[in-house]
Amino acid sequence: MQVIRELGADYRVVGLSAGSSWTLLAEQAEMLEPDAVAVADESAARRLTDRIGRRCRVLVGPTAAADLVEQIDCDVVLAAIVGAAGLPATLAAVQKGRRVALANKEALVVAGSLLVPLARRSGARLVPVDSEHSAIFQALQAGRSEEVRRIYLTASGGPFYTWPAARMAAATLEESLDHPTWDMGPKITIDSATMMNKALEIVEACWLFDVPADKVEVVIHPESIVHSMVEFCDGSVIAQMGTPDMRTPIQYALTYPRRRPCCSRPLDVAGAGTMRFERPDLERFGALRLGYEVASKGGTAGAVLNAANESAVELFRAGRIRFGDITALAASALSAHEVVSEPSLEQLLSADAWARGHVERLCGGRADPVQSRRDVS
Repeated sequence: MQVIRELGADYRVVGLSAGSSWTLLAEQAEMLEPDAVAVADESAARRLTDRIGRRCRVLVGPTAAADLVEQIDCDVVLAAIVGAAGLPATLAAVQKGRRVALANKEALVVAGSLLVPLARRSGARLVPVDSEHSAIFQALQAGRSEEVRRIYLTASGGPFYTWPAARMAAATLEESLDHPTWDMGPKITIDSATMMNKALEIVEACWLFDVPADKVEVVIHPESIVHSMVEFCDGSVIAQMGTPDMRTPIQYALTYPRRRPCCSRPLDVAGAGTMRFERPDLERFGALRLGYEVASKGGTAGAVLNAANESAVELFRAGRIRFGDITALAASALSAHEVVSEPSLEQLLSADAWARGHVERLCGGRADPVQSRRDVS
């Protein structure tokens, strides 16, 4: 909202969507005056309609976000619904040939094999909003795709990158949500703590930039100033730097290929201090191994990893499992799944449902989360 206001009269919001947060959606609608809004939760929709129904159209139900994309004429769809729930609206936007400012990495992790070919056919342009993939997207403009030697995905390391494995496995929810750099929602923050977010970003990078998994390397960069880098065949490494502020990549996705003055705080290069880079410990952060495995296998593997992780994170937030169980449960689902190499949408959704059921079956009804760890170890 801040970015749109700063860009001025050249940009207008014509549609907004939410799951159940109708009060915030109503405030945004009153401020931005869109043509329509979408809300998934029907009880929330009734209260929303009572408040703003005379000002704009209200679409309701589990398909409301996708219906909004189908029905409202626009130039850009900012796809930022967290998790696999964002897939239908993203697919709808790609089908319509829109520019998709993609903040929902799970859409590509789950359905990259459908989204990328569909974008080629429809003329849709996928412009990444994730700070890391936005940085890669910008750095790639310094050379041609065949000149790329390696892509470096930077990771803050989250709150636990210096913790020993035993302490990390027993981390509390509050500790997991205490991110040292970024202010994010609980799901993404926990994914950062396990580094599952980086595992998903490996898969996303392979789809977005058409590179094999062995050309993507993750490096820990606690200062979060270099958002990612591209190494070219002549040894040149092009890095995109900036303050850790999501308004910058959001705006670039909206204004691409132009650049405009932004409301984010400029980087004080001289005052930035020392910047550290190191390789992650794949034993403590086993999620990264899963990311490389999924990127190599393709097919339904991404849907399984994402769904199992989403389910495990919810169980952790509910206090039913320990922090260390999250990655183990995702690994169990991936190991037990028989990958379909060229899946249809129905097969992807089926794999998603199977993985959620697998995690729930391992943990369902157990009062002792230690027992679930034994089952998936």
